[in-house]
Amino acid sequence: MFEFKMPSMGADMENGVLVQWNFAVGDRVEDGDIICEIETAKGNIDVEIWEGGVIAELLVEPGAKIPVGDVMARIDTGGAPAVEPAAAEPPAPPAKSEPEPEPAPPQPSRSEQPTVALSAARPVPAADGHSASPAARRRAAELGIDIDTVIGSGPGGVVKLEDVEHAAEQPHHRRVTPVARKMAVAAGINPDGIEASGAHDTVTKADVERALGVTSRSATPAPAADGGENALRDAIARAMAKSKREIPHYYLKSTFDVSEAMRWMEARNAEHGVAERLVFGALIAKAVALAAHDVPEVNGFYENGFRASEAVHLGFAVAMRGGGVVAPALHDLASKSLDEAMAAIKDVVRRVRGGKLRSSEMTDPTITLTSLGDQGVDTVFGVIYPPQVAIVGFGSPREIPFARDGMIGVHTCADVTLSGDHRVSDGLTGARFLQRIEHYLSHPEEL
Repeated sequence: MFEFKMPSMGADMENGVLVQWNFAVGDRVEDGDIICEIETAKGNIDVEIWEGGVIAELLVEPGAKIPVGDVMARIDTGGAPAVEPAAAEPPAPPAKSEPEPEPAPPQPSRSEQPTVALSAARPVPAADGHSASPAARRRAAELGIDIDTVIGSGPGGVVKLEDVEHAAEQPHHRRVTPVARKMAVAAGINPDGIEASGAHDTVTKADVERALGVTSRSATPAPAADGGENALRDAIARAMAKSKREIPHYYLKSTFDVSEAMRWMEARNAEHGVAERLVFGALIAKAVALAAHDVPEVNGFYENGFRASEAVHLGFAVAMRGGGVVAPALHDLASKSLDEAMAAIKDVVRRVRGGKLRSSEMTDPTITLTSLGDQGVDTVFGVIYPPQVAIVGFGSPREIPFARDGMIGVHTCADVTLSGDHRVSDGLTGARFLQRIEHYLSHPEEL
C-alpha cells in the first residue's frame, strides 16, 4: 500500500489546501496522473502521483489545510481492480459459510480487495447529508458542477451518473470549479454570470478573482482569506532567511559582450514569422543550461551532502500577477533546441500568470536563472533557493564602451552574476561556469 502525502513544493512551503481530488476511491491512477489540485501561497498547483495503482482511501476533504508530509490518500499498488458496484452487494447466506473463523495472516488478494470494492460501490455522503455515487462525483467534477445542487433520482435521493448528465444539459448549470464557486458565493456573486476562461467554458478561481477586481474597482480591495500577497511574502521570507542562514554564499560577476548573440538572433528572427521568433531570454536560458551541463558542480541539490543532477532542469524566474516570483522548471533544457526552449518559456509564463503549474515544475529545478533586464536593472545578485546550490543573474543588455581585441568600441553588453554554495563549489569552479556561459553566447550557433 502506497501512502500519498502532501508534497513539499519548495523550501518555503509548510502546508497546502486541497482544492479538489481528480479521482475517486476505486479509480486506477497511473504514474504521472494529476491526482489533485493543491492551493499554496504561490498559487494552485496540479500535483502528479508517481505510483500506479487503485485508490483505496481518500483521507482528506477538499478545503482542508494539510501540513507537508501528512498522508492524504492510500493507493493499492497491488493493482487490484475496482469491482463493479453490482459485485459489491454481499450475499447474506455465503457470508456465513466462509471458512475463516480464526484470524490468519493477511493476504492482500483477499483482505484488501473488498475494502476497495465496498468503498467504490458505496454512495459517498455529501455535505448536506445527501449521497452521490463515486461515478456521479467524478463526472460532476469533470463538468464543473456542484454535486450538492444536483437532484438525485436514486433510492433515498442518491445522485446517480445520469442525474449529473441531465444537470449538465440544463442551461442554469454553469461549469464552475469547486474553489471558484466557493469564492463567488462568499463574495455574493452568481458564478453563472462570470466570464469563463477554463477548459470547456469552465469558470475558474482566476475568473472569479478577475470579476471581483472589476466589480469592486471603486472600493478598497478586501484582504484575501488566506492572506493573499502577505502569505506569499511570508513564504518567500522564510525560504530566503533559511538560505542566507544556512548556505555560505559566494558571489561572482562578469560583463559579457552579447553583441554577436543579439545580431545572430535578429538575423534569425528576420527569416521567421512573429510566432516563431526568439527572445533574448531563450538564448540566455539555453546558454546557462548548457554551461550547467558542462560544470555539474553547480547543478544539483545539497541535502546531507551534494547530489549532482545529470539532467538540467532550469528554474526560470517569472513574476506573478499578484506580486512575488516563482521559478518553475524548464525540464531537460540542455537537450532542447532553441525553438523548443522558446516554446517551453512561453508555456510556463502563460501558466504562471494563469495560476496552473505542476508540482514537478516547482520541485525539480536544479539551478535557477533570474533576470531583471526588462526592468532596466544592470546587475542582480540572487539568493540561492534551497536545496539548489547556485543561481545565475542576468542584467539588462546595454550599449557601453567596451575593449575587445585591443580596440575600444561601443558594444552591447550584459552583467552576469553567479551566487554559489561554498559547501559545494568555489570561485574557480564558478569562474569556469561563467566562462562557459560566455562561450555559448559568443557562439550562438552552438545553442
